[in-house]
Amino acid sequence: MGKSRLEAFSDGVIAIIITIMVLELKVPEGHSLAALLPLTPVLLSYVLSFGYVGIYWNNHHHMLLISHKVSGAALWANLHLLFWLSLFPFTTAWMGENHVAAAPTAVYGAVLLMAAVAYWVLQQALVAADGSDSALRRAIGSDWKGKLSPALYLAGIALTFWQPWAAQLVYALTALLWLIPDRRIESVVQE
Repeated sequence: MGKSRLEAFSDGVIAIIITIMVLELKVPEGHSLAALLPLTPVLLSYVLSFGYVGIYWNNHHHMLLISHKVSGAALWANLHLLFWLSLFPFTTAWMGENHVAAAPTAVYGAVLLMAAVAYWVLQQALVAADGSDSALRRAIGSDWKGKLSPALYLAGIALTFWQPWAAQLVYALTALLWLIPDRRIESVVQE
C-alpha cells in the first residue's frame, strides 16, 4: 500500500489538533498587555503543546519520507499515535487552566508518554513493512532520544506529586531535546 493517504490523513488530523488548541485560548478581559498576565500559564501550556505537535508532525513526515510501504499494522499504529495526539488539546487546556496542579500535570505527562510509545510502535510497524534492512531501520540507529524521552516523561509524572512545576520543566526540556536538529534521516536520504 502507498503512503500518500496515510500522510494526507495524518496531516489533516494534526492540523485539526492545532486548530482546536488555539481555539481553546480565551481572549483576555481588558485591552492592556497586563490583561495577558493571568493567561500566562495557559499561553505557556499552548506553546509547549504546539511545539510537541510540531515535533511529531516533523518527525512523522521524515519517517514517512524514507518509508516505502505501509501495512495494515502501520495504519492502525498511525491511528494509535493520532489518538494520543488528539488528547493534547484537552490536557493542554486542563494543565494551563490549573497552572501547577498535580493531577493535570501528571495526565499531561501520561499523554506525552503514550504518544512516545505510539510513535515507537508506528516506527516499528513501518520498519517491518519495509524490511529489517530498510532505510528507516538504518536511520533509527540506536535512537537515544527515543529511549530517553519515555524515561523523562516517567520522571516528570513522578515529579508531579512533589513539585508539578518541576515536572513541567522536564516536559519542556524533553521538547527542547527534540528541537535540536536530528540529521539521521537526512543522512540516509543523501546516501
